[in-house]
Amino acid sequence: MVSNVNDLYWLNEIKKSDISICGGKAANLGELVSINVNVPEGFVISTSVYDKYIKENGIDKVIEEQLSSSNSNNVSNIEEKSNKIMEAFLKGKMSYEISENIMKYYDELCTKYKAEAVAVRSSSIAEDLENFSFAGLQDTYLNVKKDQLLESIKKCWASLYTTRVITYRKNYKNTQNALKIAVIIQKMVRSEKSGVLFTVNPTNGKNNIVLEAIFGLGEAIVQGEVTPDHYIVNKSDLSIIEKTINQQNKMITRLENGGTQYVSLDDKSKNQKLTDDEIKKLSEVSLIIEKHYKMPMDIEWAIEGGNIYIVQARPITSISKDKESTTNANESILIKGMGASPGSASGVVKIVRDIQELSKVKEGDILVTVMTTPDMVPVMSIAKGIITDEGGMTCHAAIVSRELGIPCIVGTKNATVLLKENMVVSVDGTKGIVTSGTKKIEEETKPSLITGNVQYIPITATKVMVNVGIPEKAHEYSKLPVDGVGLMRVEFIFTSYIKEHPLYMIKQGRQEEFVNKLANGIAKVAEAFYPRPVIIRTSDFKTNEYKNMIGGNEFEPEESNPMIGWRGCSRYVSGAYNEAFLSELKAIKKVRDEKGLKNAWVMLPFVRTVDEVKEIVEMMNTIGLKRGPDFKLYLMAEVPSIVFMAKEFAMYCDGFSIGSNDLTQLIMGADRDSKTLGLMGYFDERNDAVKRAISMLIKSVHEAGKTISICGQAPSVYPEFTEFLIKEGIDTISLNPDTVITTIRLIASVEQKLILRKVTQA
Repeated sequence: MVSNVNDLYWLNEIKKSDISICGGKAANLGELVSINVNVPEGFVISTSVYDKYIKENGIDKVIEEQLSSSNSNNVSNIEEKSNKIMEAFLKGKMSYEISENIMKYYDELCTKYKAEAVAVRSSSIAEDLENFSFAGLQDTYLNVKKDQLLESIKKCWASLYTTRVITYRKNYKNTQNALKIAVIIQKMVRSEKSGVLFTVNPTNGKNNIVLEAIFGLGEAIVQGEVTPDHYIVNKSDLSIIEKTINQQNKMITRLENGGTQYVSLDDKSKNQKLTDDEIKKLSEVSLIIEKHYKMPMDIEWAIEGGNIYIVQARPITSISKDKESTTNANESILIKGMGASPGSASGVVKIVRDIQELSKVKEGDILVTVMTTPDMVPVMSIAKGIITDEGGMTCHAAIVSRELGIPCIVGTKNATVLLKENMVVSVDGTKGIVTSGTKKIEEETKPSLITGNVQYIPITATKVMVNVGIPEKAHEYSKLPVDGVGLMRVEFIFTSYIKEHPLYMIKQGRQEEFVNKLANGIAKVAEAFYPRPVIIRTSDFKTNEYKNMIGGNEFEPEESNPMIGWRGCSRYVSGAYNEAFLSELKAIKKVRDEKGLKNAWVMLPFVRTVDEVKEIVEMMNTIGLKRGPDFKLYLMAEVPSIVFMAKEFAMYCDGFSIGSNDLTQLIMGADRDSKTLGLMGYFDERNDAVKRAISMLIKSVHEAGKTISICGQAPSVYPEFTEFLIKEGIDTISLNPDTVITTIRLIASVEQKLILRKVTQA
């Protein structure tokens, strides 16, 4: 590095060894310049300037005072401390010396390199390293004009103390020095196209180049607003192996007075983003970078006027060994549907039209049915793949398949007719296609829980939990960066381990057997996640599902609409089922007392009235399950009565969890299993009426001093719905395992914008 008394450096003066002064992102950009890679011109405001600014304004004392008294387990406390620190940054005054030097460099950048505006980018000294996931936690500001520059720099510094960065430091005991930050000021590229590139396929480990591209600024990918084109390139000869062209209806462009905006793409929305020549040129540049670093690289790029600019490069620290699913051109596609659970597998078709036919499904078969039900879970767990006529991303088949990690295709309309018993087929749950014949075993894949650039898994203020139904998967899911289990479904234990109706077992004098089997299944999950909480939703079968269990006919009535019939809490307070529910409570008590797993908590499903909750609480007390510091009781918010009477219900619980599927069903009057209504758009959690109910509920719950989460399917399926929940102030989001990583990143992005907006307005 060239010595500089101003503590500002041009990118061509630094290299990757200068991380302690310029941060990881800037150091890597300087390294790229040194090997003649085209990087937008710019300079770096070093960590020394940051140090001077916080000392001159007494911010170092504010930081020390706030962090010394912060509670990493209390989100509200962390947010309060964060706001005070960020406010100190934004209200601070830059010394004449600092501001004058920055403006001098800025003017030279504009004059010498014809920069009309700049990008202000964070560069933490713990960022973009080979084995540290601090990347992406701080802010970037695009298309910044001269009069906005100093304020943007202060915001960039302030973003080092967002809620999630403070939490990161507390949780991982990062040193204060590791939180130093430099700021990059770069010429703003008028990105006509932008995207990311991996020099090794991060999802399957294959030695191919993977590119993703969009029109406009790359921020649209980060925000999850558009789906990019996807290209795979053969590394040896740079031939294009695969293209996936996705429609893009809008893009982000620069505003003349600073900032950015979305504009529509009516004319070219369906066009391929990159020309074949551009794909080849980007691939060539990536190989130069990979060769220099001697490791697989994750690269961000932009194109302006035909010129390729590299705006970031960092090592890929984790590469999945799962193999990607492929379809050969000569394979015959038999059926298409919706890919509901990714991966591919081959096997023999077994068509199940009636529950009595389940026994013909053997391990490794492909289960084909109109729609799966809970009593099919035992055979689903041994099947290699699942195909259904009906259903969408929230149907039973989709949910369970993702939990099992097996490929699933739903909504094929006529798989049970077109496919024949004992046919050999291949299921591609990623592409949603069924082909004839079998693939080689080494081509079969299962979805990976963590995909993409796992180097960046940010800490969020909003708690993130995971939904679990299958105890055998608990150990795998426990490795995810989650705060616990927000929904443990006990129905799988009923259908897979117990198989008999609980009242049938009790009548035979086998209540203890029922309790022990249920306790063993719950314990597997609680042990895997200990000491993180596991919220157990007590049984929520409907009468038709209970009836299919061994001995069920004797105890279950006929109902014309079981979906809104005798289910959930109404069963527990009924004399006809009361003893079975007490057995469930005894199983949970056994897990907590005999196995010492105090992280096992309870959640009640399909709650209708305050009176039934009061009665159930009394039943729990008699068993010895009393609310306290290490035992919590939650209520599922699925019935509109809870929306209107949240404060009354709050007197008898510790919190609520929104079941978005049932809540949508009851607000919209749309059977969630109705394919016709689903296709017509009636069953959609994003409907304004549903969102308004959720908004009302969150506000009421917080006014009552309780917490609220969501464990329904919507956040796992719709990114925009997750964004809505964060803005409304949801405390916890519980997700399907396969969506945890991508949703954490989305949550982090939304939180950061909201906090900064709040501080700026203050």
